[in-house]
Amino acid sequence: MAWLMIKYLATSAVVVAVSELARRSDRVGALVAALPLVTVLALIWLHLDHQSEQKIANHAWYTFWYVVPTLPMFLAFPWLLARIGFWPALLACIVITVVCFAAFALCVRRFGIELL
Repeated sequence: MAWLMIKYLATSAVVVAVSELARRSDRVGALVAALPLVTVLALIWLHLDHQSEQKIANHAWYTFWYVVPTLPMFLAFPWLLARIGFWPALLACIVITVVCFAAFALCVRRFGIELL
């Protein structure tokens, strides 16, 4: 139980640190947010939890493919935010991401990559 609490605290500290950096500097906050900190932490936790190398490698592999369809959201959000406000823009970006993910999954399936 203590190990689980350490994982929660360390992981949440990263999220809080990114949001605090973003409050102080748009660019620095975005740079740190763009770093795969959560993925790196997940890889570390998997390793320390004695997961197989294959399991850890699969996590990194699928993370790559799942990031690609999220990228349009980062372009759409600033544009939508200025036009429709925060909550509608956020909701629209969630829909955009789901649609992009479904379309991307169908596209990469042709190459033998199963995301769904």
